[in-house]
Amino acid sequence: MEDNIFLKIIRKEIPADIVYEDEEILAFRDIHPIAPVHILIIPKKSIESIARMETEDVPLIGKMFLVARGIARDLNISEKGYKLLIRVGKDGGQEVPHLHLHLLGGARLSENIHPVK
Repeated sequence: MEDNIFLKIIRKEIPADIVYEDEEILAFRDIHPIAPVHILIIPKKSIESIARMETEDVPLIGKMFLVARGIARDLNISEKGYKLLIRVGKDGGQEVPHLHLHLLGGARLSENIHPVK
């Protein structure tokens, strides 16, 4: 996989507002949020997208969802609700070729993701 911004964040070459980190996963605030709470949850392992994941990656990707649940609780958005989103490929809106889970919340979100006005 080619080098990308997420790999640079994992290696601490680029600063990020990290909200969670362990040996397998890193979560940080999106620099271009589309909701009041917009966290990106990424595996430290290089996986381009869901389309490129292997069977061996299933536990890691499942753990990403558990991390998202914990972050939502920590940020007090669990009770009212939140969205989890994974974009796959260019037509799916994926901009960085590294699997990432968006945690979006902090406001009532419309079908097109953005907060309802």
